[in-house]
Amino acid sequence: MADRMISPKPRSEDVSLDASLRPRSLSEYIGQEKIKENLHIFISAAKAREEALDHVLLYGPPGLGKTTLAHVIAHEMEVGIKVTSGPAIERAGDLAAILTNLRQGGILFIDEVHRLGRAVEETLYPAMEDYALDIVIGKGPAARSIRLKLPRFTIIGATTRLALMTSPLRNRFGVIYRLDFYERAAMEAIVHRSAGILRVGIDRGGAEEIARRARGTPRVANRLLRRVRDYAQVRAQGHITQSIAREALALLEVDESGLDDIDRRVLQTIIEKFDGGPVGLETIAAALSEESDTIMDVVEPYLLQLGFLDRTPRGRVATRRAYEHLGIEYPAEEEPQQPTLF
Repeated sequence: MADRMISPKPRSEDVSLDASLRPRSLSEYIGQEKIKENLHIFISAAKAREEALDHVLLYGPPGLGKTTLAHVIAHEMEVGIKVTSGPAIERAGDLAAILTNLRQGGILFIDEVHRLGRAVEETLYPAMEDYALDIVIGKGPAARSIRLKLPRFTIIGATTRLALMTSPLRNRFGVIYRLDFYERAAMEAIVHRSAGILRVGIDRGGAEEIARRARGTPRVANRLLRRVRDYAQVRAQGHITQSIAREALALLEVDESGLDDIDRRVLQTIIEKFDGGPVGLETIAAALSEESDTIMDVVEPYLLQLGFLDRTPRGRVATRRAYEHLGIEYPAEEEPQQPTLF
């Protein structure tokens, strides 16, 4: 599942290129207009008061630009940023070492913040509220507590699973935003911008075709653009047109709605093996030889977003749109039989 072309999760090939395509300022950042407008106000006010920005929590599906937005905030605030992740901070001492090295107004970006350990969270609370660290020196009766003052700093947390964050940690963030899937116009603008940075010739039709199939996710759009660029370089002298984009994406088995082979297999399984549903998640997973959690977390969200799938108390049901997309005739509804009068 992680190797899917349209997977929003980062792959090794994305790391270096994402850094080069990453916007540096709010003016370069495309989409999420309401979030950008509010952040611009908060950043301008904090700079005018010469204070650190309030702690920021960004959540939403992977691939929508949470890490990118954290770097943009650091650039706009004109401060340094240190990057880490929840699983990487194993002990409270690791967190203390990072925080004591931050400068005034500096930013600590914690990806997957919901995966912080309980002991680390307890250390983080006074640091976020009082800008202080409570350190215990020694053991037993000789142990004593020392409060170490910290420079005022900003923590930016990012998570794809907001529900897994503890309430005390979530409540200590003053600015909380959800990043939503991008509109088609924003996706086209992102494709054009990335093509310019990569020095790839692309017309409006080619950008529209890639944007249409990118599932509203910039990371997926940039990945598809790179693969279409390779195809165009070999078959079309390096210029991407709508027809070239269609041919390349057809080879990648990404259809007009952004579905790949696994998405279509899930829908076909529900329709052809279980008469369109309702059918349980575990049954679908067994029929596909996949993990149920993988189907629920990776495949279902986009199918639900498109309206191809419906979750009911009795199980998953394929909708009329799913039948139409796969070219399968939707079963006619049976008319209720009239009672016979004797």
